[in-house]
Amino acid sequence: MGLAQCLAATFLFLLGLSTGQRVVTVQKGPLYRVRGSHVTLWCKVSGYQGPAEQNFQWSIYLPSAPEREVQIVSTVDPSFPYAIYTQRVRSRGIYVERVQGDAVLLHITELQDRDAGEYECHTPNTDERYFGSYSAKTNLSVIADTLSASMVPQVLTHTEGDSVELSCEVSKSTIQHTHLSVGWHHLQGARESRAEEVLTLSKDFILRPGPSYVQRFLAGDVRLNKVGNTTYKLSIGGAQLSDQGQLYCEAAEWIEDPDETWKDISRKQTGRTSLAVLSQGKDLSVDIAAAESSISEGDTLQLNCMVGAQKSSSRHFQVLWLLNGMEVARVDPHGVLILKEEYEEKAKLGKLRAFKQSNTVYVFTIYEVGLKDNESCMRLSVSTSTPQVMAGDALILLCEVQGATSPVSVQWWHLPPQHRPWVLVATMERDGTLSLGSAYWDRGARGSPRVEKTSSGAFTLVIPNTLDEGDGGRYKCEVTEWSRGRSWTEEEETAVTVSSVGELGHPCFWVFKLDILEVRLEKRIDTCLGLHATLRSRIATVRYGQSFELDCRVSANYTLEEVPASVRWLFQRSPPTGHYHELVRVLPSGAMTWGAAQPRFQGKAQLTKAATSFRLRIQTAVAADEGTYQCEVEVWRKNAQPQGQPAATARSNAVGIKVVLPESKLQVATEESSVENAGGADTAIECRIVFAQNNSQFAVTWYVLPPPPADATPLQIVRADYSNILEYGAEFSSPVQKSRFLSQRVSSNIFWLRILSANPRDHGRYYCVVEECWQGLGEAVAPVLDLRLRDARGVSAYRERPHWSSGSQEESGRARPLLTLHRDGTIEYPWESLAGRLHLRRPTVGDFSLTLCSVEEGDAGVYHCQVQEWQQQSEGKEWTLQALARSGYTQLTTIPPESTVLSRICSSPSLLNFILYLPLVLILLLALTVFCWYFTFGKRKKGNITGNQLMELEGTGGVKKT
Repeated sequence: MGLAQCLAATFLFLLGLSTGQRVVTVQKGPLYRVRGSHVTLWCKVSGYQGPAEQNFQWSIYLPSAPEREVQIVSTVDPSFPYAIYTQRVRSRGIYVERVQGDAVLLHITELQDRDAGEYECHTPNTDERYFGSYSAKTNLSVIADTLSASMVPQVLTHTEGDSVELSCEVSKSTIQHTHLSVGWHHLQGARESRAEEVLTLSKDFILRPGPSYVQRFLAGDVRLNKVGNTTYKLSIGGAQLSDQGQLYCEAAEWIEDPDETWKDISRKQTGRTSLAVLSQGKDLSVDIAAAESSISEGDTLQLNCMVGAQKSSSRHFQVLWLLNGMEVARVDPHGVLILKEEYEEKAKLGKLRAFKQSNTVYVFTIYEVGLKDNESCMRLSVSTSTPQVMAGDALILLCEVQGATSPVSVQWWHLPPQHRPWVLVATMERDGTLSLGSAYWDRGARGSPRVEKTSSGAFTLVIPNTLDEGDGGRYKCEVTEWSRGRSWTEEEETAVTVSSVGELGHPCFWVFKLDILEVRLEKRIDTCLGLHATLRSRIATVRYGQSFELDCRVSANYTLEEVPASVRWLFQRSPPTGHYHELVRVLPSGAMTWGAAQPRFQGKAQLTKAATSFRLRIQTAVAADEGTYQCEVEVWRKNAQPQGQPAATARSNAVGIKVVLPESKLQVATEESSVENAGGADTAIECRIVFAQNNSQFAVTWYVLPPPPADATPLQIVRADYSNILEYGAEFSSPVQKSRFLSQRVSSNIFWLRILSANPRDHGRYYCVVEECWQGLGEAVAPVLDLRLRDARGVSAYRERPHWSSGSQEESGRARPLLTLHRDGTIEYPWESLAGRLHLRRPTVGDFSLTLCSVEEGDAGVYHCQVQEWQQQSEGKEWTLQALARSGYTQLTTIPPESTVLSRICSSPSLLNFILYLPLVLILLLALTVFCWYFTFGKRKKGNITGNQLMELEGTGGVKKT
């Protein structure tokens, strides 16, 4: 290739950069991560040509040598890492994860102090030519892990209904601004690998219960409180059997990255506390098991009796062994064996043995078992959770079978109060087949009885809807065990009472008798029921952040617990509007539905129910909680569904709650400022916070005051709440307005309202209102920041008038105008022959760019621009010239016509300013000429080009001096 061809190819290469531009983007820094943690950095490339799967190479510039590149890892070259990183890359201590073809993650599994520095992500070129960026950098700082979480290990034993409290100490001393989250987790068993969330205080100071603890949290039984600076206390009121297991505390430290996302940089777990919950009233439990479930005649039968009790090691037990209800032997509290007389001989012959293996295990053994010893050890117990029910309620009975070693069948029998013969209710066969007694074939709306096997030895009878006193009486469970063609039957019974529903089941009326005429006068049901509700509160004025409680007391001329009842809590904000909104409704089943109008109450309201009262507790009162509260109680007849009309409704009196706000320390810069805008460019209006509480969160609302009259109503533009969720005002809710008006947080204390492509219609006075919420306690309103946006239609509007001129060499320094942009936006071309080759652009408010296409020999000369500033004092007034400025000069030299390279220059977007920057291009051409000459003549020696060689190049005519 000759020198001329090389230069031409170089020009063509430079001029062909108008297609897609390659861009490499890396995670924005600086990033702060703790020593020893697993760190990821993302990198992606766009605008590339070539294959869809791009390659990536990661390097670092260490603080000790910021100019020296140290190669870490590559997706394509295994030999890429320097020696200090080779072993970590081979062991996957450092590796690259490909998220997609053009995006990867750099993983550092255990961050070290020496990993701090400036990271560079480089993508080797796959394009036909170079255009754009091929690498990007970000900074990573390594900080100490100061997070600690600890809890005193304990082994706790509680009974159902007890209160359980656990404390966790959490602290940090990180210099950077970070947030903490603290949560409690529950493991059901020792081998359980997945823990369940109990309750967590998030980094945003929000309490979040786990799925299984939502109802108990809302009812106030599960709480998490911060006590002091470092102590977080979990309180579980009313312990349940499901709480048994292991509990531990987990703390996480969060930092906000420059891209405004939060990252957990450290997590710590405490040791585990073991919690045992004993069934209330069942401190002592006994279980029996046989070493073999089926044996042959002549084999040995061994039975083990296990005793479970709290603090069993310090207690003494007496154990009796019975066969078919008859005592065989006993072991007294001192471990002495006492046999019944008829079994003493067998024991002397070594065919029977009973002894105490430990304080909780007792063993009974029969050697050389005979048929006479095959008797069932089955035992029954029948109980009910509903010994007294109202007609219409469900009746539930439980039959527990112990000691059965073979399949069993179960029959439930009923003896009504009239002492008629026993009636078969239902049967469950050994294979699980269910059949009903003839008297229960058709129960209609009452629902058919059902028998359920809830465990291997537990059978439940459920009568869904009792009708009257006839469903009361005695119920008997009869269990038959089957083995080797023989059967043994045991039975046990219990009594239940079904009460009449009284007035709630029938219309309420008065009866008058006048001689032979009987008059029946019905009375209003709610008056008959005597339902009344009264709402009380111990305090009417609460401090900001304080909790308050409302007590809704209900009275009636019947027992409230015996009827289905629901409560609605109603709220009206202050000042009153005459309309109450529903906060929450609690149904008779205990299910809760939250009102859509006040969703914030769901996370802070606790609901409880006593015998004749309902309570609503509002935690951490804020200004929005001020207003008037009421409760409304509804009751239904026993046999009516709660979805229908209630039998009676009573609404309480109104109780007003006033919230006294603390003195806000929030300060916002209040000085007025002006923003000049010539129209069409972007504008940013600043709202700066001067002082606020530590760890504050902010909501910012932007307003605009339209042009006069002065009493014009402010218009809400957009509100960014504490979570940066945007809510636009009615006048700014269209897609076009939403795309032009943006609220942006640029630092911890500075907010911007950005107006894209501002136009004269945007004229007005702008201000912001800041609301503060610190440490989850509430909100405060900031002073107003008043800003003015001025443009072409407003007071003191400005217009710039650029004017381009050139002085050609032939005109001996005289400047001729090329193009004038007038203040009204019109463009004047004094030379019509140039109009088609001149292109004016305005990238930003203060920048103007002129492109000259198809450069000709006569275009050589000196170019400059002149800008005039015009001001209009008010609408309708004359424009006056305020200032004038002239730019520096740019020399344009054209190349002789025989070189056709420059004729290809036109309006490529990437080279619009090519001519104006010609001196820089000529320097590049000089270097490229040396490069092409060097390879054209085969000069491949190492070292620098000498001065003589450079003079020789200039002598060839390959460099045009200017």
